[in-house]
Amino acid sequence: MGYLSRRHFLASTAAAGMLGAVPSLLISGQPALAMPTTTIRVGTRVIEVNGRPATVFGLTQPDGSHGLITEAKKSFRVRLENQLDEETLIHWHGLTPPWQQDGVPDLSQAPLGPGQAYDYDFPLNLPGTNWMHSHHGLQEQRLMAAPLIVRDPAEAGADIQDIVVLFHDFTFRDPDEILAELKGPSVPTGGMDHSAMGHGAAAMSTGPHLQDVVYDAFLANDRTLDDPEVFRVERGGRLRLRLINGATATNFWLDLGQLDGRLIAVDGMPVEPVTGRHFEFAIAQRLDIVLELPQSEGAWPVFAVQEGERSRTGFILATPSGAVQRLAGEAPDAVDPIGLALERRLRAAQSLAPREPDRRHAVTITEAPGYVWMLNGASHGDHAPLDVRAGERVEITFEDRTTMAHPMHLHGHHFQVVAINGERFAGAIRDTVLVPSRGNVTIAFEANNPGKWALHCHHLYHMASGMMTTLEYSS
Repeated sequence: MGYLSRRHFLASTAAAGMLGAVPSLLISGQPALAMPTTTIRVGTRVIEVNGRPATVFGLTQPDGSHGLITEAKKSFRVRLENQLDEETLIHWHGLTPPWQQDGVPDLSQAPLGPGQAYDYDFPLNLPGTNWMHSHHGLQEQRLMAAPLIVRDPAEAGADIQDIVVLFHDFTFRDPDEILAELKGPSVPTGGMDHSAMGHGAAAMSTGPHLQDVVYDAFLANDRTLDDPEVFRVERGGRLRLRLINGATATNFWLDLGQLDGRLIAVDGMPVEPVTGRHFEFAIAQRLDIVLELPQSEGAWPVFAVQEGERSRTGFILATPSGAVQRLAGEAPDAVDPIGLALERRLRAAQSLAPREPDRRHAVTITEAPGYVWMLNGASHGDHAPLDVRAGERVEITFEDRTTMAHPMHLHGHHFQVVAINGERFAGAIRDTVLVPSRGNVTIAFEANNPGKWALHCHHLYHMASGMMTTLEYSS
């Protein structure tokens, strides 16, 4: 896919240094170096999936690099150019820009028309594994997404190899056709249980279910396990996997196979390390996992397995002489649904300061016939914004009364998970949390970024069917 490598990043940084001095910004009391403007072009590209060509979207720099790698304490200076024949707009998922630069059509910005461009410029306060994706219509389903990695300058020169992988669920079908089918008159409350029936056939859903869209393939950096990406690594090397679940409607289990990993960050935010080989991985979430490889030659596959199923994708870590073997596109056995077992174990490396909330909001998640998904009884457009004031500590409790789990994402802020089903704890700081069917999750955050912010389910078809509200600051 042409993702930026560390070598490319260092070379481009050195080249930027030869362009002359750039005015600095003040970030958290520290002078921040402003980068020259990077151009990201929204266009199309052709990939191969299951032996067939597929035209998908791309977010590429002029040199072909897909996405962006930069550093914290610099400014995010990006010129977004729309080279499509349709409108678009890109959201910088995980960043906390001024709200007018958040990339949500008709909330923070107007969509970019064909041939139009927009210049973004705001400080990058925090390092982390983030991503960029369309927030316009169903474009994200056609792979309008890319990594957005903000490295920590304090880690420059560290003896560790960065590996960035973006996962997708892929369909050859028109996403608008899929959504129309989900909304069709034969669809019962909760949509279709396609895991059993397939498109066009309805199955009554009286209990929790996992999928409502059937996919042709699952991708890791645009590739299936028929032709996986092979990352060459050193014997005994240290790796940092920066993994992004860019799927539109699929939760995964991340399977490290024979390797033991240390999970050190979620959604770009550090956590107390958790060691394991299997990690729950909800839509829009990110996992940073450190690996210490054996001293021997070898090849180690890493899989993302669709929850409740056997279908999987992945990539391979291989030493120069490591023998790469063909991998099956299905796991030997179906995996469990993902839940909140990992979430309950996570602890933020630095929690919010102890403080009683100044404001509490309750957000109920409900569904209605015709594939209608609602927050607090209303679809987006008919919603009542959640009111906050600058300086407040805010808690939001999500209560899911539906047949599916929902990955809830708050723009413009990082929040701490502070309760699951009423049980309080100081959990991870992140920007997307899975709310289980018939369960509830409470988050807390500092209202420190005034504006109008989207709050929504990151399952694309749920959001497109009404499951979005806003958080708005009042004076």
